[in-house]
Amino acid sequence: MPRILELPASEIVRKVKVQEISVEEYIGECFERIKTVDPKIHAFLTLTEDYALTRAREIDSRIRRGEKVGSLAGVAVAVKDNICTMGVRTTCASKMLESFIPTYDATVIERLKAEDAVIIGKTNMDEFAMGSSTEQSAFGPTLNPYDLTRVPGGSSGGSAASVASYEATVSLGSDTGGSVRCPASFCGVVGLKPTYGLVSRYGLIAFANSLEQISPIGRTVVDVATVMDCISGHDSRDSTSVNTGPTSLRSHLIDDVSGIRVGVPKELFGEGTEEAVSKAVWDAINRLVGLGATCEEVSLHSLKYALASYYIIAMSEASSNLARYDGLRYGFRLEDDDCDWGEAYSRNRSEGFGPEVKRRIMLGTYALSAGYYNQYYLRAQRVRTLIRQELSRVFESFDLLASPTMPILPYRLGEKLRDPLEMYMCDVDTVTANLAGIPAISVPCSSYQGLPIGIQFMAPPFREDLLIRVSYTLEKNLELDLKPAV
Repeated sequence: MPRILELPASEIVRKVKVQEISVEEYIGECFERIKTVDPKIHAFLTLTEDYALTRAREIDSRIRRGEKVGSLAGVAVAVKDNICTMGVRTTCASKMLESFIPTYDATVIERLKAEDAVIIGKTNMDEFAMGSSTEQSAFGPTLNPYDLTRVPGGSSGGSAASVASYEATVSLGSDTGGSVRCPASFCGVVGLKPTYGLVSRYGLIAFANSLEQISPIGRTVVDVATVMDCISGHDSRDSTSVNTGPTSLRSHLIDDVSGIRVGVPKELFGEGTEEAVSKAVWDAINRLVGLGATCEEVSLHSLKYALASYYIIAMSEASSNLARYDGLRYGFRLEDDDCDWGEAYSRNRSEGFGPEVKRRIMLGTYALSAGYYNQYYLRAQRVRTLIRQELSRVFESFDLLASPTMPILPYRLGEKLRDPLEMYMCDVDTVTANLAGIPAISVPCSSYQGLPIGIQFMAPPFREDLLIRVSYTLEKNLELDLKPAV
């Protein structure tokens, strides 16, 4: 593999600006890598080679003319296929949107292009971001670059696998209940879910509006901070966007955790957490203590209700959001439409949606139906409030909370497909951050039998700076040398 593909984003930008390498040469190597590796892992659904090479030549020309270029000049970015890209097919990994070509760019894509990043393609995912393994794609699963018999995590499995296998330097995913942190942990890369409202959701095809955030993935904490500095900030087109003023996470890349207070929730090391994962995460926490942080176990009683309340809220929002896809106004439509509206609606959705999406629509519709709304949806929202209140209290005593990102190692393809509840249990450590709207990051902390293990840190709202500082320190001092099998 060419050395150029192993470089972090900041080094690629530096070399491009001084004309040590050309963007065309680097982007060309990315596509050569994709042609070699992607038939094995299936990280991409759509490639944009012609656009990317044209864009690369434009950036090279501007540099040769001495013109100013952006902070991501030439960097190859892979984009999850539920983020709208003007003129490029955006399927949500669903037959329902198989032919959908957006007429506009999501805000995050506009911002990446404004900083001269190069979009190289759209990545595979669980259909409409509903899954934890990227096996629920209508176009086939993505495989883990560390072991081709195992899942890469989900739902942003293609985005994480593309970065782990050196097909892309960085990528974008979306995190609704752990959909960036889970694949980051399983694929040995870094994934950051920002505070709700910090990154615009304009142009993100909705699954569960109150929970999801567009999130960056990179091989290093530095790359994730660099992308975050580009895509974050207020957007008037997203009513949930928060104006926090200018921020720079790169200025918090500090190798020092002196005085940082780390809380460790007992509930996130509970039943089902594999011993190898628990040991690796505790070893990493103890390493931080050795570097000057303090650590104390803490109990958050409301967390035992987090998973149940998350799935009720997420499925309810999904059933509402996906009602628009009827084949008449939006989405897949059967050619044979010699039937009334009700039958056409039913047949289009039956053919257009996969089994997991249909399951969640039905469960969400049930939770929102008359007679059950108070019993399920309203009660889940009350639990959400309790979780937020308890986290707010615990953050008065601790700067961060630490836990495993995933309670288990990457599992084998098909291992959990027949038991949806077993699959949902995999999200037990990640959903809390989405319910509370707080930032969380997954960073590789060890490996076991060649499979990566990630540690998760959660911080108070808009304290991404703390996550970056602690993660950067841990990354610098662990010096892991994870190598994918492809």
